[in-house]
Amino acid sequence: MEKLSEEESAAAPPRRDLAAVAILASLIIVAGIVCLIAWLHPLPPRTITMATGPQGSAYVEYGKRYREILAHDGINLMLVSTAGAVENLARLRDPRSEVQIGFLSGGLTSTSASPELRSLGAIAYEPLWLFTRTGAAIQELPDLQAKRLSIGPEGSATRVLSLELLKLNTKDIGSIQLLGLPPEEAAGELLQGRIDAASMLTSWDSPAVQRLIISGSTELMSFPRADAYIALKPYLTKVIVPTGVGDLATNRPPHDVTLLATRSSLVVREDLHPAVQYLLLEAAQVHSRAEVFQKPGEFPAAESVDLPLSSHALHFYKSGRPFLQRYLPFWLAIMGEQLLVLALPVAGILYPLANGLSALYAWSMRRRIFMIYGELRWLESELVDRGAGQSTDRLLARLKDLETRAQRVRVASPYMSMLYTLKAHIDLVRTRLERSSPGQSLPTDRESSNPSSPS
Repeated sequence: MEKLSEEESAAAPPRRDLAAVAILASLIIVAGIVCLIAWLHPLPPRTITMATGPQGSAYVEYGKRYREILAHDGINLMLVSTAGAVENLARLRDPRSEVQIGFLSGGLTSTSASPELRSLGAIAYEPLWLFTRTGAAIQELPDLQAKRLSIGPEGSATRVLSLELLKLNTKDIGSIQLLGLPPEEAAGELLQGRIDAASMLTSWDSPAVQRLIISGSTELMSFPRADAYIALKPYLTKVIVPTGVGDLATNRPPHDVTLLATRSSLVVREDLHPAVQYLLLEAAQVHSRAEVFQKPGEFPAAESVDLPLSSHALHFYKSGRPFLQRYLPFWLAIMGEQLLVLALPVAGILYPLANGLSALYAWSMRRRIFMIYGELRWLESELVDRGAGQSTDRLLARLKDLETRAQRVRVASPYMSMLYTLKAHIDLVRTRLERSSPGQSLPTDRESSNPSSPS
């Protein structure tokens, strides 16, 4: 059975070896690609989560625009309503939170405090709007003593900045009745006359701001000492609300108003997939239109307000989106980019693998021939060492068997010369056996009579 197995193996067509080598190579390549994919996590998530802000804030409106834009590329953006930028920051820094993206106001954090976060750039000016009830006689912050003032809920940047400015103006803010109302609710309370003033750190787009700025029952307080505040709080800047910009027909506001503002940023976790970061940067172009406080194209801007810019954001501001993402559908471009990324390591695997498999294939071809050569050599040794008068019939039968097996061997074209040499050597040994008689002795010089060693 063993001999038959060897014969079948020797007679197997070379294409069977090629198939085995091809299957082995394919398995190794597929395993390598799977391992690389598992390690690199190349495909972006289809669902991501963004922390926005309280109802009535511009952050909520921004989030809705981003969601619509990302939906075109098959990305589902989940919006989480929060109390404001402080809560956004807490959620972004919490590794157990699902929030990966959020809007932050300037002055809330730093690189050392939030090393795991990166900025995608500044997106807008965020003025601190301080609306007062008409007739409340509030001209500056010290006039808020004994008044009812909404400074935003816990977790909002409005509350943080409002408290900082109040503390700069008075040692005792205990006489001010501070309320933690979100922008939309604060606007309603102020319009109803149930509170005296409401501060909100948000952009011009805020629905609450738009309601209050055109109302005849509210006034927008100016900050005449804005330069002093900026000197004490360098992250602040000064913006002007022009006369009549809210409503020219009713001339609201009735005069230029100086406000203090921060710059808000679009912030992500550092490990957010690069492709998603590029989509967000593209979506952030909604902030590029001209508004009351900004020129067209001023935002988004490659400015690091509190946090360093993401490396992908730096590339985007310098060169735009990656090449494939400019001309191909998003998911097709991502697959193409990942194939390019995988091409180099796969090529590094394929080159030595091809050499190894080529050597393995060559060994397989030679082995078929060398197995018969080995038996031919032993047969020839017996022929040389046989005693005088011994019959050669047994040796001739074995030689016939070797010849039959050699006829069945199938090898690739480059190895045919070796196979023909083997057959010639078998014929040579047969000739010597047929010429030999029981009384003859054969030459003992093996170096000159051993044709069975392949050249």
